[in-house]
Amino acid sequence: MGDEWAGSDDEIARAVLAGSPNALIALDRDQTVLVWTPAAERLFGWSAEEMLGRRAPIVPGELTAEHNAVLERVRTGDQVTLRTKRLRRDGRVLDVTVDIGPLVMGSSVVGYVCVHHRAAAEEAASERMARRVRLVRRLTDVVGDINAELELPAVLDRIAGSLTELTGADAGGFVLIEGERLRLVSAHRLPETLKGATAGLRTSLVDKLLRTGKTVLLESQGLDELVWAELSGLHTIALGLAAVGGRPYGALYALYARRKPGHLELELLELLAGHAGIAVGNAMAYQEAVRQRAHEQAVFDASADGIAVLDGAGRVIRWNPAAAELTGLASDAVKGGPPPFPLPRPGEKLTFQLGTGRWLDVVSARVDATGETVVDFRDVTRAKELEEAKDLFLATTSHELRTPITIVRGFASTLDARWDKLSDPERRSAVHTIAERARSLGQLMDHLLLGSRAGADELKVRVETFDLAERINAATLGLPELSDTHRVEVDIPDGLPYVKGDALATDIVLGQLLENAFKYSPKGGLIRVEAWPEDDRVVVVVDDEGVGIAAPDRERIFERFVQVESGDRRRFGGVGLGLYIVRSLARAQGGDVSAHPRPGGGTRMRMVLAAAPPIGSDTPVW
Repeated sequence: MGDEWAGSDDEIARAVLAGSPNALIALDRDQTVLVWTPAAERLFGWSAEEMLGRRAPIVPGELTAEHNAVLERVRTGDQVTLRTKRLRRDGRVLDVTVDIGPLVMGSSVVGYVCVHHRAAAEEAASERMARRVRLVRRLTDVVGDINAELELPAVLDRIAGSLTELTGADAGGFVLIEGERLRLVSAHRLPETLKGATAGLRTSLVDKLLRTGKTVLLESQGLDELVWAELSGLHTIALGLAAVGGRPYGALYALYARRKPGHLELELLELLAGHAGIAVGNAMAYQEAVRQRAHEQAVFDASADGIAVLDGAGRVIRWNPAAAELTGLASDAVKGGPPPFPLPRPGEKLTFQLGTGRWLDVVSARVDATGETVVDFRDVTRAKELEEAKDLFLATTSHELRTPITIVRGFASTLDARWDKLSDPERRSAVHTIAERARSLGQLMDHLLLGSRAGADELKVRVETFDLAERINAATLGLPELSDTHRVEVDIPDGLPYVKGDALATDIVLGQLLENAFKYSPKGGLIRVEAWPEDDRVVVVVDDEGVGIAAPDRERIFERFVQVESGDRRRFGGVGLGLYIVRSLARAQGGDVSAHPRPGGGTRMRMVLAAAPPIGSDTPVW
């Protein structure tokens, strides 16, 4: 035993009695006072010298019988606690709780030990305990409430709102740690103008809290310089760190202007701040997940490629708008079933043609973490058509070149081998044939060259004002003599406006349109050329009564290498560049060419060029 415990048992006993916070009185069996502690002196007002050896006059007369009955029970070995009244020296009546037990010496009961508690103090302690229980229960409810909310602003408002209730603070707020800055994101009973205020972390109470390594800080010095001084009468700030797993998210401030926080309030602040850190962390993680999902959904929806997500059984669970557009199948029509095309093995590509005629390139990848499969597919119909058109172009060009070359070679060989044996008319006929076929080859080469330049956007035109009526008359001059089965009509009004464009390019366009009119009306019929002004443009149409063009092909015929299969147009040959060149030349001049059905059958080709302003119509400069 240490030196501080040195001494006799009597000395220790006297020290214990003197230090007891409760009024302790020991009586013999005749109720004579044996012990009267300092706490008894303070409670009842009589000193020990006055009470030792006599009966204590503290039991009111009307309670004497109750007192004696209790002592009788204690004499038998019981312990009794009762709520009763006792008298003070100054005559006041006290509400007390008395614990009475037997005073035992050896094996005999020689008296009584009475411990008196002020009922008011006991009630205060009981009330404190009850308040603590109520606040802890309310804290549990608040924690459940804020954890049920995942939107960060709502979480922060609920935390700040419950702070004043739990800690008795006059106002409160929550600050987020954002790098080296603090931002006030929620406030309760403070001006709304404070919301959004920022401050440096290193000069704040939060930094001081972080450096101390504590979770709660109480501060009452230098508050006038802080933003919280907006609260009138502010004298104390308590702040708790909102952290999870060692990561601080922010701090919860409790502001006091009328009262001071006690141990219970600080304990509740610490608990609430800890739960606030968890709630804020959850809300921020949720917001990040929502943002990430929104980003993924935006990419998914905006993708020009069709994207499908399949579950482990190969059933469609997601189907983006592009997938619906490419396949013609809405999301509801495919969800829960397989995709409308076979799947390639992961890492491979499959080219598949839908029933609609559209070609798709399909690739897939498996997500091992979920067992799902992501399928990406895109429309390659144009590329497929272009590939087929190029193959057809090569075959057609070979044919178109081979025929005149074979004829030229044959006639040239005949002339070389049999020149002396041929008559003059025969020689002239052979040379004429060679010249015609050479001209055909030259025209084919011109088309190929123009088509190549148009595809590379290298067509050069010179935009100037010229007389379109003159070009139409020149292009149609002599056409009636070319065929016994075709009739040609030209209708050009007097005063047709001049146009802005390239006269040579327009000659090529008119020549090709007229050539096609003759070519695709093999049974003859009327070919009519008409022109008229329309707003700020001039329109030229070439009508024929030929085989016509199917509606789906009226745009496709202007693509490179395209020769439509509908009707019987395919049998007329060609490399599929004529109309492509025509449109390219017209658009290079600021105009256009389009195909339409002719009323009554056949085709109408429509060319539009910009009208030139009338001569002398310029606005004066001065």
